[in-house]
Amino acid sequence: MRAAVFYEYHQPMVIETVQLDDPQQGEVLVQIAASGVCRSDLHVLKQEWTAPLPIVLGHEASGRVIEVGDGVTRVRPGDPVVLSFAPTCGSCEFCTSGRGHLCSTMRREPTGMLPGGTTRLHKDGQAINIFGRMGSFAEYAVVHETSVVPIAPDVPLDLAALIGCSVTTGIGAVLNTAKVPAGSTVVVIGCGGVGLNIIQGARLVSARRIIAVDVSAEKLELAERCGATDLVDARDSDPVKHIRELTDDGVDFAFEALGSSPTIQAAYDVIRPGGTAVVAGMAPHGEMVPINAFMLAYQEKTLKGSFYGSARTSLDMPLLVYLAQSGKIELDSLVARRYPLDEINEAYDALDRGESGRGLIVFDGV
Repeated sequence: MRAAVFYEYHQPMVIETVQLDDPQQGEVLVQIAASGVCRSDLHVLKQEWTAPLPIVLGHEASGRVIEVGDGVTRVRPGDPVVLSFAPTCGSCEFCTSGRGHLCSTMRREPTGMLPGGTTRLHKDGQAINIFGRMGSFAEYAVVHETSVVPIAPDVPLDLAALIGCSVTTGIGAVLNTAKVPAGSTVVVIGCGGVGLNIIQGARLVSARRIIAVDVSAEKLELAERCGATDLVDARDSDPVKHIRELTDDGVDFAFEALGSSPTIQAAYDVIRPGGTAVVAGMAPHGEMVPINAFMLAYQEKTLKGSFYGSARTSLDMPLLVYLAQSGKIELDSLVARRYPLDEINEAYDALDRGESGRGLIVFDGV
């Protein structure tokens, strides 16, 4: 099969033919339909995150089941699926308490591998690692059975890929992590793929005011289409001061969707007493954030992280599919451009330049 293999930091991915072994017990072979162009992969490309090389990146994907290994009962060949980059063991404390996205068993496993510490991917005898325990920048992927979530057959598979990361992460941050009540005031800092879905989540729960913050006029325009009631261009003014003037000295909830120290600090500073700041953006390794510790206690602020939207993927992903089918959330308007696999490096150059909307790598014949 063809795959985009990343061999060296700060160098382009290489499109080449690699070998993929059959699925083993508890594994599933999926033909990839589409895979999102996400900033998490860009962190690896820029060496802001380290990963075992060589590696096939890609972690936001959809596809169709081709073959199942022994013992797999949750899907059958032909089933359309969304892939999850957070497989679960089902028996650790986190899994049994409904927080499988934090599965301690999987987090102890070697990165770049399937659960169990092996990879089915190789070229000429050299093992190739997989990002997000899937490596979806390839025509096919072998994944753990808990990484496949079956979806309705009438859902466009290219759009379904977005549910694999940005939609689940963004909307989940609102519904699951923060549990934003109706009538709340919300700020979203960073209007990329995750930020736009945080806005959709805030609209979904009937937030009274949804303030979008970015440095791109195009991204702010898209944020407004997704449900933002107010737009703040951070190039024109101090966004924290501006938002405090727009509101009653701060908001109930602030969501950071970029993953940088200044924007995380801004999210913390812009919440009112008793407010909650949620960091959904994944920062580079080692990024540190200074906060006013006195105000943390004095104003009873809450600062918390949100990984993968605190999602129970087998429950939340089908729900998000239903919400898209019923018109309650948008998927199609999130996509800026579709790329063939051969143009994957151009897609990441566009993301690094800050172009608005989500890029999708799409595959033929699925």
